Amino acid sequence: MWRASGRAPGNERRRVGGDTPSPERADASSAEATPRRPRPTLSLKGRALQLLSRREHSRLELERKLAAHEAEPGELARVLDDLQARGFIDEQRVIDSLLHQRAGRLGASRLRQELAAKGVDAEAAAHALAGLKDSEPARARALWLKRFGTPPADARERGRQMRFLLARGFSAEVAARAMRASNDDDEDSQETA
Repeated sequence: MWRASGRAPGNERRRVGGDTPSPERADASSAEATPRRPRPTLSLKGRALQLLSRREHSRLELERKLAAHEAEPGELARVLDDLQARGFIDEQRVIDSLLHQRAGRLGASRLRQELAAKGVDAEAAAHALAGLKDSEPARARALWLKRFGTPPADARERGRQMRFLLARGFSAEVAARAMRASNDDDEDSQETA
């Protein structure tokens, strides 16, 4: 059952029997009775572990994110050395994680760029990306099919589709092959019909 409240002019309504006070009417005394405790400030190691619990981070990423919280010079380097010695920071896990998450949508050049931005060794990145070289045309094709699905009708559309694949790090040759495969598939399906 609803009724108009007599508290303020207008057409305000409140539920009869509702004992829960609205935030506007909260008692000041109840707020004083349960004071909020400030959150304890985390140490550098605690902050680093918190970041690492969410996803894999490279040493460079952690340095960038934690530099503002360093109290004394050299403290961050000591913490990161300790975490690396204990196996919490591992470059190979960073590489594997990035490739697992992003390889289906990105080409080798964009993956190389993202690994470099994370501070991963160029040689280790090249070695990891060498394993993806064989699957690059298939990944480009699958991405193209998901986004477009039909061959370009004119040169303008062809350029748009090509730029889409190039922006995701696929080479021009791989992008052209992915789009050409779509034309070959269409011709094959028309011949068999």
